[in-house]
Amino acid sequence: MNGWHRPDECARYHDLVHDFTFTRPTITTLCGSTRFRDEFLAAQRDLTLKGEIVISVGLFGHYEGLDMLGPTKIMLDQLHLWKIELSDGIFVVSRDGYIGESTRREIDFAESLNKNVRYLEPQEAYA
Repeated sequence: MNGWHRPDECARYHDLVHDFTFTRPTITTLCGSTRFRDEFLAAQRDLTLKGEIVISVGLFGHYEGLDMLGPTKIMLDQLHLWKIELSDGIFVVSRDGYIGESTRREIDFAESLNKNVRYLEPQEAYA
């Protein structure tokens, strides 16, 4: 279709785009150290199967042994804050209670925007 259609065909074409018969799913951004690749992938899978739209990291820099310092790290951190801005909340991925400086900053940012913050691990165990 080239975009043009007869007026009596509007419903036929516009319903394809606007026929959402369900409530918009929750949009969740995963946060945590990129050294926890397996936990990220498991959380992404689990939340997706629960019907959530999941936004994750674009790469696993620490896990892959990439240089996570300097301008690239700054850019990736800023990009992740925009992902949090777009989402309804965050899901913090951790292992053995580890939450690093970048993740703590992301949690603080999400809380400052009144976003829902959920954790893979119960936080009271590590208080």
